[in-house]
Amino acid sequence: MSSHTRVIVLAAVVVGVAGAVALAERARALPSASSPYRNLGIFARALAHIEASYADEVDQDELIYGAIRGMVRTLDPHSVFLDPEEYKLLKSDARGSFGGIGVEVDTRDGWLTVVTVFPQSPAAAARLQTGDRFLSIDGMGARDMPIDEAVKRMRGDPGTRVRLRLRRTNVEDAIAVTLVRRVMDIPAVEASVSSSGIMYLHVRTFHEETANSLRRALDEAQQRSSTGLRGLVLDLRSNPGGLLSEAVRVADEFLQQGVIVSTWGRNRKRLREMLARRGHTRGSFPMVVLINAYTASAAEIVAGALQDHGRAVLVGTRTFGKGSVQSVIELPNGSALKLTSARYHTPRGRSIQAHGIEPDVQVEQLDSGALRRARVGHDAQREEALSQHLAPTPPTVASQATQGRTPRVGRSERRSEPGPAPKAFGDDYQAQVAHQVLQALIVSQSRRPRSHGIP
Repeated sequence: MSSHTRVIVLAAVVVGVAGAVALAERARALPSASSPYRNLGIFARALAHIEASYADEVDQDELIYGAIRGMVRTLDPHSVFLDPEEYKLLKSDARGSFGGIGVEVDTRDGWLTVVTVFPQSPAAAARLQTGDRFLSIDGMGARDMPIDEAVKRMRGDPGTRVRLRLRRTNVEDAIAVTLVRRVMDIPAVEASVSSSGIMYLHVRTFHEETANSLRRALDEAQQRSSTGLRGLVLDLRSNPGGLLSEAVRVADEFLQQGVIVSTWGRNRKRLREMLARRGHTRGSFPMVVLINAYTASAAEIVAGALQDHGRAVLVGTRTFGKGSVQSVIELPNGSALKLTSARYHTPRGRSIQAHGIEPDVQVEQLDSGALRRARVGHDAQREEALSQHLAPTPPTVASQATQGRTPRVGRSERRSEPGPAPKAFGDDYQAQVAHQVLQALIVSQSRRPRSHGIP
């Protein structure tokens, strides 16, 4: 394909083939401030020189894809271009079923970092942990490796191997492991109920079946418990987020009315407001939500909504602060843009972006060396540490449904030793403190006059 044709194809994305040549000619005659397409001429010249003079033959698709990737990477850490193969991977992630090693990854301070290790996965069997940083994947250095490339390298046919080298906090030597890939069908929800009617509900991610799985778990718990559900610990630690629609549906399970989340676009324009529905709302049993520095995106939406409505007490540490909306725009050849298009605000009008959600009860995790879930080092990197992150926006006007409401437990530093807790919590200190808080809420609720609806 000639360089002249390449210019027409690129311009056609914006204005159509018929007007591409005229656009390029007009752009050269206008000052740069008047035409955002003036630099297409420079791009065409660079492309022509590469095709004519580079030492080896070049793949024209790779050149164009590379140009688009470079353009999108100047925006923010979460806007990316996906070629057709990468877009297929994104859609398989949304379904919660894929081939790989069983980790969620993100970039922290330039390092590809483990955010979640899924149970019964090759990564869990090799004892990978949240916060581990990748040094290499199959011998390729992972420093500054784009997430989409890392995912492609770790995915593969079941039975094939992938070699990893990782760096772990407080471990002097690098960790080298070889994992065997297999088909991963990731359950979104893990649930258990104690004999005293306390339910533990761990939501790992928000894919297409998360809300349905959560509803089934709640229904089964209510049917099996002879005492009924007396309280709920909702664990959102190390949950990297996922689908906005599923986060709204999960929050809606516990809210009767009012705003769950709003999205705000350019020039502080409100784009959308998602509301709770009155039907099928769960009872007013007390709730505690566990959060940490790796609670992000859709998980922060759920935590912020339950906190603003006074429906739950948040225990743990400040969340990641990924409060931006990514819209997926399909392109004609099967590729896609995942483009940051708005910011999330909680029902009270707080911007999540680059700040996160503060817990009501601040509790750092204790590292006993044997925690089975949600292990986070003290050097966890949040959104505000990422290069080119979007700035937070000032608070907006709060929804009428939440004005005047406050959480039922004030923010504090809690350092007392936890009392007896369900065996499911093991030596998980944050979960044990969450159980203590929940017990206090249950006692407090039993002493109040019976009320109707959600407090």
